[in-house]
Amino acid sequence: MPTALIDGITTRYEVLGSGPPLLMYAPGGFDATVGKWTTLGVYARIKPLDYLPQKYTCIVFDRRECGQSGGRVERITWSHYVAQGKGLLDHLNIKRAHLMGGCMGCSPVVALGVACPEAVLSMVLYWPVGGARYRINGQQRFTQHVAFVGQHGLAEVVALATRSGKSFGEDPRGGPWASVIRRDRAFAESYARQDVDPYRLIVEAMGRALLDRDTAPGAEPEDLLRLEIPALVIPGRDPSHATSAARYLEECLPKSQYWDIAPVGQTEDTAPARILQFLDSASALAG
Repeated sequence: MPTALIDGITTRYEVLGSGPPLLMYAPGGFDATVGKWTTLGVYARIKPLDYLPQKYTCIVFDRRECGQSGGRVERITWSHYVAQGKGLLDHLNIKRAHLMGGCMGCSPVVALGVACPEAVLSMVLYWPVGGARYRINGQQRFTQHVAFVGQHGLAEVVALATRSGKSFGEDPRGGPWASVIRRDRAFAESYARQDVDPYRLIVEAMGRALLDRDTAPGAEPEDLLRLEIPALVIPGRDPSHATSAARYLEECLPKSQYWDIAPVGQTEDTAPARILQFLDSASALAG
């Protein structure tokens, strides 16, 4: 698979189809890979990659710290995911693109819209993460990882991540860099040699930065309220994708459309057609 080096970190990506560019931030937490668009939950049901590439150039990629992309131990914030997406567009010489995010991928989409509005034609926000239970559960994962590090050390994190094959969401003890540990031996060796105390401070601050509110994270409401980018918001309804988070984005984005349909009604027959209708309209407006 092709890769791009963005800010010193390898990004694995694929380009599918033809037409106006559509940069797609994959669903999933710290396992947001290209494959999740076809295997995870609602996305396996609606099959977006069977339909969107027929009219759009779909740019899909493994988010940093996920899959075949690399990573770096640092206090990751939404701006780091913005840098990855914008860097990939620059690598492909694309000046403006539609954006689509699924699940946690919605947060870097809105963050990219705020940071680089001139580069964004429209935003599709499918099942944005958010809600009190999402924040609480997410922060607990960071707390559990920090506790495991304090008790067992970083060498044991490497051993656990290597033998378990599980993501941070599946087993918080392995931490946010579990995927990179498994695929990059040099990274794993460097990771295990770190001082524990500074590492724990990085992880604690990272958890606060990414999970800082009881609604959809990613950008400040004052910035969203000034964002003149067409957006389609499609709600989820479960502990990680509170409908209230989708309604919040509808409220804050001046040019948003809210598809008021329950998850059970989001099918292969309905969802791709609604997304394409929105993208076609936004493309026409952009000229």
